[in-house]
Amino acid sequence: MQGAFPLAKRPYAEVARAAAITEAETLLRVQRMLDGRIIRQVTPIYDTRALGYASMLVAAKVDDEQLWNAAKVVNAHPGVSHNYRRNHDFNMWFTIATPPDSPLGLQGTLEVLKAQTGAESIRQLPTLQLFKIRMDLEMEGDTRALSVEGEAQAPADPDPVPYDEFDIAVIVATQGDMPVVAEPYEPAAQRLRVDTEALLEHMRGMRERALLRRVAAILFHRRAGFSANGMGVWKVPEGEVMELGPRMAAFRGVSHCYQRPTYQDWPYSVFTMAHGRSREECDAILDAIAESTGIQDRATLYSSTEYKKVRLLYFTEDYRAWEREHAGV
Repeated sequence: MQGAFPLAKRPYAEVARAAAITEAETLLRVQRMLDGRIIRQVTPIYDTRALGYASMLVAAKVDDEQLWNAAKVVNAHPGVSHNYRRNHDFNMWFTIATPPDSPLGLQGTLEVLKAQTGAESIRQLPTLQLFKIRMDLEMEGDTRALSVEGEAQAPADPDPVPYDEFDIAVIVATQGDMPVVAEPYEPAAQRLRVDTEALLEHMRGMRERALLRRVAAILFHRRAGFSANGMGVWKVPEGEVMELGPRMAAFRGVSHCYQRPTYQDWPYSVFTMAHGRSREECDAILDAIAESTGIQDRATLYSSTEYKKVRLLYFTEDYRAWEREHAGV
């Protein structure tokens, strides 16, 4: 479910065959995991950057007494998908995106948020190189399995690709929670007034064009047993980033790996997100990376509070409504 939910008319039947159970039992189990908040949602995952949305990770330094209020301000923006408190002077970390037609743009939006939150400082940390973005939890592996270095992949950095009004209509019709039924793509096909197979064929084409990354079950990491996530940030010499970044990304316990800009008060250029059943397991993953690459200068930032974690919805009116309300544009 989490790796590659099929683009098929009866996808749960294919999952059932892979799990050696019946389609009916598969539907019951998935619904039970949704009700029990082990699975967050089953949904298409579209590519923010391929769609031309501007996005970045932001680190903010906020007075601890004002963090909850600041988080509410940030969370109200529809383009904020993740927002965490982390154990650092830069104590609030969030990801934000703005659509291609945004009058404010990403820079203007951050200026508004800085003023409204009273943040002492904001560090913009856009992706310079994307080495990995894929979270499949190793449900059966132990700490050793998570700490194994796999095969390094070439960096992937999707540029915006052309898309048309029907692509947008497909995204609007399919994004968000998919129903747990035998033919979950059927309701979207009916809204679009096309056959289900025609919709699936179009989505396969969107996947080939890199607009659609995959369809998958997104897990509640903590409820699925992975209670810790450690953001390991590494001081990698500039000339070694392109060699070591892919190697860091190849570790099985790493879900995300990026090169990001450095600042005088932030010397860390490579970010690796490690997920484990405990802090000790996350540390073991990062220690294995350090041993393999020889890079010892790192910091590990753990999240203590999850303020927001959602999947972005694209091409909604919420973005323009926010800009009208908060910036009068």
